[in-house]
Order: sequence, then C-alpha cells, then structure tokens
Amino acid sequence: MTARLEAWQRRCAASAPLSFIDVNLRGAGQVMFQNHPLTGALFIAAIAWGSVEAGAVPVLVGGLLGLLSATLCAMWLRVDAEALAAGMYGYNGFLVGLALPTFLEAAPLLWVYVVLGGAVSVVITLGTANVARTWRVAALTFPFVLTTWILLLAAAAFAGLGGEPPPFADETEVLAPALTDPLDLGTFVVGVLFSVSQVFLKANVVSALLFLAGLALASPAAAGFALGGAVLAVLTAHLFGAESGLVSAGLLGFSPVLTAVALGTVFYRPGWRVAAYAALGTVFTVVSQAALNTAFAPLGIPALTAPFVLCAWLFLLPQQHLQGSEDAGR
Repeated sequence: MTARLEAWQRRCAASAPLSFIDVNLRGAGQVMFQNHPLTGALFIAAIAWGSVEAGAVPVLVGGLLGLLSATLCAMWLRVDAEALAAGMYGYNGFLVGLALPTFLEAAPLLWVYVVLGGAVSVVITLGTANVARTWRVAALTFPFVLTTWILLLAAAAFAGLGGEPPPFADETEVLAPALTDPLDLGTFVVGVLFSVSQVFLKANVVSALLFLAGLALASPAAAGFALGGAVLAVLTAHLFGAESGLVSAGLLGFSPVLTAVALGTVFYRPGWRVAAYAALGTVFTVVSQAALNTAFAPLGIPALTAPFVLCAWLFLLPQQHLQGSEDAGR
C-alpha cells in the first residue's frame, strides 16, 4: 500500500488536476484526523451510500461543494502549502456542506449558502489557529461549528432559505429519562455504529463500517479508539439514563468518538496512561453533549461537534502532564 501511495503522490506532483483531487480527498479524511487520500475516498463513499439510501442526495452534493469551496478559498488566500496539501483547510468546509442540507431544505439559494460557508470556514480556521496556537491547542472543528450555527440561525430571516426556523434533529430535545429502555445487544451495536457515522451526520450501518475501514487503512489505532470511544459513549449514556432513542441514533456518541481519536492517537503519544486519559475525556464529552444539547435547545440549533471541541481543548491544555505530539495547526 505504501508503494501505491508513493506512486499516487508522484502522479499528483506531475499533474495539477490530480493534485487538486488529492488535496480534497485528504480534506475529507482530516475530519477524523487522517492525512490519507484513500481514507478520504472511503469517507466520501460512506456519505454517498448513506445519502442515497436515505433519499438525501443533496447532503452528499453539499458536502462535496463545501469541500471544494473551502479548498479553493484556501488556495486563493495562499495558505501554508504543506498544510493545504495535507487537507487541513478542507475538512471544516466539508462538514459545513454536509450540515446545511441536513438541516435546511434544498432550495436554489442553499448552494450559495454552502459555498459561502465553505469559504468562511477557512477564514475562521486561520483565525482560530492563530489564537489557539498561544495555548498549544488546535482549531479542530470549531470553524465548522461556528460557521454552521451562524448560517442556521440566519436562515430564519431569509425567505430564500425558508424564512422560518428549520426542523432540526431530535438532538436538540431535552433528554427524557422516562424514555429510557433497557440496553439490549441490538440497540447497543446500532448505537455504537451510529456514533461513528454521526460524525458525518449519517445514521447508517454500512456507512459506519466504511468509516471504520477508512480509519483502519490510515491508522489502525485511530479505528480502535473510534470504536472504543463509541462503545464507551453508549455505555455511559445508558448508565446515566439518557433517552434510548438518542443513544441508539448515535446522537450522544459522535463527539465522544472524535475526542477518543484526538486524545488517544493524535495529540498524545499512545500508551496506557494516555488511553486512560482519553477514556476520561470521552466520558466527559458524553456529559458535555447532553449539557450543550439542553443549552442550545431554546435556540433551535444542534450542538454539532461543540462538545468535542470544548472537551478536547480542556484535555489538551494540561499538556505538560502527558507526553504529547504537537499538531497545533488543526
């Protein structure tokens, strides 16, 4: 696989169109911290499968449009060439493009909105990275969260985008303990897999398996931590009596999955001590997800990956107590 990847890189170096495709594939992979074009291709395939099966093709189109918009904006702004080549400026735009058609109806002006969101996510990424570097943390998905929140709230004021608050997902509902059901094997497995796929706003078993395959291709450790984080998130949510529908839909697990991968494999050198630290952060992210779901419910907007960003920042600040690897540009 290494020889094939090297051959692909040589072809990209000799071809501008291939190089552009490579940058965008890596941008898709960077949603889960992977700088690998085939990982990005599998992620896009997973989204395509989930979107087509759910009858939501505009979500796939939006994701690709947001990714392209972000990459082109980054090139226009002449960002750091190495970071651009690694896809570091595409993943937030990719997520913005997936989120907007998920929460807004597909009107012609929605695509203008997606292009705008993808481009602005790059500006916010640059600004956030500059500020976050002082604290030796990374931008993560904060640009995606902030951009999407602003665009969703503004949509209520624009007739061309619906002119009324859109019907957001059940994620925004206050948790109802009375709706808690016993944890059975089927619910558990579905909740674990959906916790992985919901990182990309998808609730699909095949998509989840493709996401895990893409992770394993680039980093078996990342795939292990993603799966372990999903298991821990589902168990924690059930232990605390979260609403079973939210747990089985993966809506309390996707941010913890990102936290597990980030702390366990990206920003700290893997080991038993770091694994325990990542587990602590993962559990706290479940609690934070429930807290932010409740906090944002009156605003009618989803928490998105804000719990991951918050918890990752909190658990990255004490870096002097763990042996870490620096990647402050994310």
